[in-house]
Amino acid sequence: MTAGKYTVANADQWAEQLKWDENGLLPAIVQDAVSKEVLMMAYMNKESLAKTLETGETWFWSRSRKELWHKGATSGNIQCIVELYQDCDQDTLLIHVVPAGPACHNGTYSCFVPAGERSAQDSAETGDRYAILNRLEQVIAEREAEMPEGAYTTYLFEKGVDKILKKVGEEAAEVIIAAKNRDAAELSNESADLLFHWLVLLREQKLPIDEVLAVLRSRHGQKKQ
Repeated sequence: MTAGKYTVANADQWAEQLKWDENGLLPAIVQDAVSKEVLMMAYMNKESLAKTLETGETWFWSRSRKELWHKGATSGNIQCIVELYQDCDQDTLLIHVVPAGPACHNGTYSCFVPAGERSAQDSAETGDRYAILNRLEQVIAEREAEMPEGAYTTYLFEKGVDKILKKVGEEAAEVIIAAKNRDAAELSNESADLLFHWLVLLREQKLPIDEVLAVLRSRHGQKKQ
């Protein structure tokens, strides 16, 4: 979903069943629906939840200012809702969104800063072979949100889908040539380039890699005819 109203069956009844705290608030965790990166945490009351459902964009309650606030109202960095979840205790909300820019008031993609991040090499050595793909997906999402000047990924997003598609096509051709030449080093490098540009394309299309993996899993599970 990118615009319009977000519909929840019996929304008023659902809101009444949620376990609001003594101040009538619930913590709401906002997560990028594509990269799965946690972007921010804020509080909602019944009014802000109603506005969120009505507009399809995130609204919160400011505990310091004692007023509603619409994420992106001044910055333009709105968050379009894809899905809402409640936890098992019904006292916390999880909101999957497609962000239009940085979530943090500091101008960063996420409000959360790693306390200690393992390198991709460390992750690989402990058995997480694909940690670098997860990290790369997150970095590409950060680049799209923050658009740092001089970054190659920023250049691709600025040029748009036609440029990204051209690069995917070029890198696919380079992979074919490297394989034809039986050059393992060249094939490794060109494959890495192709994977990078493919991930940029998925981000531009707002398609989570999870959906591609789901197709692979479903195909793998199909019985041979």
